[in-house]
Amino acid sequence: MFIKDIFTRKKPVLSFEVFPPKQDSGLEAVLAAVDKMSVLPIDYMSVTYGAGGSNSKNTAQVASHMKNKLSIPSLAHLTCVANTREAVLNQLIEYREQGLENILALRGDKPKDYNGEIFPGYKYASELVEDIKQFGGFCVGGACYPECHPDSSTQEKDIENLKIKVDSGVDFLVTQMFFDNNEFYKFRDKCARKRIDVPINAGIMPLTNAGQIQRMAVLSGGASMPAKFVRMFAKYQDNPEALKQAGIAYAVDQIIDLLANDTDGIHLYTMNKPETAEKIVESISYLF
Repeated sequence: MFIKDIFTRKKPVLSFEVFPPKQDSGLEAVLAAVDKMSVLPIDYMSVTYGAGGSNSKNTAQVASHMKNKLSIPSLAHLTCVANTREAVLNQLIEYREQGLENILALRGDKPKDYNGEIFPGYKYASELVEDIKQFGGFCVGGACYPECHPDSSTQEKDIENLKIKVDSGVDFLVTQMFFDNNEFYKFRDKCARKRIDVPINAGIMPLTNAGQIQRMAVLSGGASMPAKFVRMFAKYQDNPEALKQAGIAYAVDQIIDLLANDTDGIHLYTMNKPETAEKIVESISYLF
């Protein structure tokens, strides 16, 4: 099933994101986590893609497992940085052979050990979107940043680039994680003024330990940390169990507020933790 059709059929949509193992030996553990989460009332599941396609084989395997074994629509990520057009074509053929129907088209991050030209085949995700659409047979999602892509000079320029990407053929958007809903609402309004009219799935990351919070503050591209969040972290940073429960509660509060404000969907970054996903869904299932 195309994910764009899910957004047409219902609102709000609930989706999860997982990451594949870096080594083949970890595949069974990831599939086991996916199996546990598959019983929850979700509409689709997303699988990330390693820098430069470093674990692309496992991305395809996990996404195929979701779709073909669990009958859950899957969204396989595909990055184009450091990739040639031939390599992308081969990946599209593999995805098609696995029966996959949905791709999240991303520029992606440069691999740490990559010393060649940064953009040998593609410079922008919009170019990848065009190639996927020309290949045919896929519903295409795109990424967006509520508080501006770190490589963009201004949010206005970032949204102009997002409009180009959407006009290239993106069917729906998934946001980078954010912790301040007001920033999302402002971003959504700016998108509407630019006539970006595809569904926007709001990305929520439940931060449940101190190390994770410190890493995500960097990886999220400078996402704002509201005073309420900062106070929570300061109060419970030395109490791991309390911090875990507070992080889940914060994510639940975010989701309830987002849905009260007519958000198209919630995309939960699960970090492959079924127990965290289950606790959050238990608290919000009546909203879907």
